[in-house]
Amino acid sequence: MPDDDATAAFYSALADDDPAELYDNAPCGYLSALIDGTIIKVNATFLAWTGYDREKLVGRRFHDLLAAGDRIFYDTHAAPMLFMQGMLREIAVNVIGASGLRLPMLMNALLKRDDDGQPLVIRAVLFDASERLAYERELMAARRRAEESEARARVLAETLQRSFLPPDIVTVPGLDVGGAYRPAGDGSEVGGDFYDVFRTGHQTWGIVLGDVCGKGAAAAVVTALARYTVRAEALYVSSPAAVLVGLHEALVSGYPDTFCTALFLLLNPLPEGHRLRAATGGHPLPLCRRADGTIETLGRPGSFLGMEETADISEFSTILTPGDIVVLYTDGVTEASNGGSFFGESGIAEVLAACAGLTAQAMADAVVAAALACQDGQARDDIAVVVVKVPPSGER
Repeated sequence: MPDDDATAAFYSALADDDPAELYDNAPCGYLSALIDGTIIKVNATFLAWTGYDREKLVGRRFHDLLAAGDRIFYDTHAAPMLFMQGMLREIAVNVIGASGLRLPMLMNALLKRDDDGQPLVIRAVLFDASERLAYERELMAARRRAEESEARARVLAETLQRSFLPPDIVTVPGLDVGGAYRPAGDGSEVGGDFYDVFRTGHQTWGIVLGDVCGKGAAAAVVTALARYTVRAEALYVSSPAAVLVGLHEALVSGYPDTFCTALFLLLNPLPEGHRLRAATGGHPLPLCRRADGTIETLGRPGSFLGMEETADISEFSTILTPGDIVVLYTDGVTEASNGGSFFGESGIAEVLAACAGLTAQAMADAVVAAALACQDGQARDDIAVVVVKVPPSGER
């Protein structure tokens, strides 16, 4: 708190203030004008800002000091508002100084009336807005840079994510294969879901579907490693379990702080259909709808890849005959929920029952659409689906 002497000195200085000096050297510009805008009084602060001489400014119309656009705005909007409402608040104008430079200012004004209510004098207060304008411009520039950065990040995320998915599902002889992906949220962040379909031998095809822990650049690195490690391993080993062991070892040795789940299938033709051999490492198990409409879950989950020194990787096999459908999916499908029940395997089964006669691609899209509908159209996690269908004999 100030002491008594300081308080006394403050009030003494305030009492000694000359009202005329306070008006002339106020920290804002003062103008008084007749109702036609003719300036009749102006303070030294406004003169210092604009560079005008008092004698040359008094007698001019305030209208004439404004830039062309502001002059139109003042005549058509500001002045009529002043005469209707009796005041103006924070009207932005550009005043042309004696040197010809534009001076951004904020103007407040009051209309003084006589006892009969007739307008007499316009009193205006103007504030230098140059620093405020510079600040606002910097804010706009910063916002623009942020929006551009966000757009670049979104494009990068989309580009990276596309690199983890085949541009088009390749044609597998004797099979109908479709795949669909939907990123979480607005898609601005790279997710960890991926899938791939590729040839591993003369008549053998591999399909991998996986989910890497985390999101963003760190997950993108591991996702790329997972996809291409599976491709490389599948060329040298014939067992799906051995392929996932190779991926597990690559994660443990190179990225010990992360893990993923993965499902890898090998498919080769048989006279009666296709043999499916698969291995799972902690991934949701495939769902199979047989031609007769029965639903079964294939295999057992196994352990996450890259989490422990050794992995428990499960392998299984089955024969797919004409009309059979297998769906591979990430947990973004089964865990979709609107706060009530989960979409689950039962949701997938319902889609398969309703869409069994469609193509594999149409079924994959339908599963994604149904999982999204279960959460009001907002994907809370990445969603990836691959559908493998053995066409009925008449369609092959």
